[in-house]
Amino acid sequence: MNVDYRLQTEDGHELALYTRGNPEKPAVIFCHGGPGGAISEQSFSFFDLESWFVIAFDQRGCGQSTPFLSLNNNTVFSGAADMERIRKFFRIDHWLVFGGSYGSTLALTYAIAHPERVVHLILRGIFLGRQADIHWLYQEGASYFYPEEHDRFKTLIPMEKQGHLIDAYDTIFRQGSPAEREKALKNWALWEGSIVRHIPEQSDASALTPGDRSLALLECHFFVNGMFDDDNYILNHASRYQDIPMSIVHGRYDVDCRVSAAYELHQVSNSRLFIEEASGHSPYDSRMMQRLQQIMIDLSHPSE
Repeated sequence: MNVDYRLQTEDGHELALYTRGNPEKPAVIFCHGGPGGAISEQSFSFFDLESWFVIAFDQRGCGQSTPFLSLNNNTVFSGAADMERIRKFFRIDHWLVFGGSYGSTLALTYAIAHPERVVHLILRGIFLGRQADIHWLYQEGASYFYPEEHDRFKTLIPMEKQGHLIDAYDTIFRQGSPAEREKALKNWALWEGSIVRHIPEQSDASALTPGDRSLALLECHFFVNGMFDDDNYILNHASRYQDIPMSIVHGRYDVDCRVSAAYELHQVSNSRLFIEEASGHSPYDSRMMQRLQQIMIDLSHPSE
């Protein structure tokens, strides 16, 4: 996938930017998940590109942004600051913000910092970044739905350290031998990939990919350090985004991120909540995709 623009930050990162659609139309910025995911052509499949100017970017340390795998100044707040850099780079006054999974966390963090710039929030698979959300995903919760996959995830760790799996993986990523590190990175990525779809696909247990590396390393980095100083940061700052129209889409059977988080966000925001049946965490489950595409169609034709 070709990079359309590269944007330097003041602290040594270079962001890979991608654009699709009509620059004369309203702008949308797309926030991918992870942390540690990346943009692909599929990222643009939610949008009628004749109706929108879609801007996407690989977040710090992942995709084609450089330095690859860098943890330096890599936080949700630096990600939100990068979004504001991108807005200024394109000289856009206002835009819509579209984000899923960790991308919803980033989108909301940006809206808290710059509510005057956001026309509408389109959010999918809500992740609020609280310790309870992180614990559910990696330690206990999702494990009840995928016990075999979680057993593979935890048995790499010595029994006496299995009560703190993220800490144990972080130790391997920082201090393990190259072979131990490679195995742990792949194991983390396998766990993450095994719970995304409503109907699970066969996990790819082949060689470690760059995407596996960035997803595992950056997720662990973000989560072992805590997403926010205020554990309930997003809901506690709801007054900052209460006037922004919001569309929330969440799969009923999303094991990765609990549907209760979407409901909690809905209760404190100016939002429409769509809980999609027969859907999991992936936006590419058919009902999730159809709903997100329809929301974008409706937003491009508000009077119809």
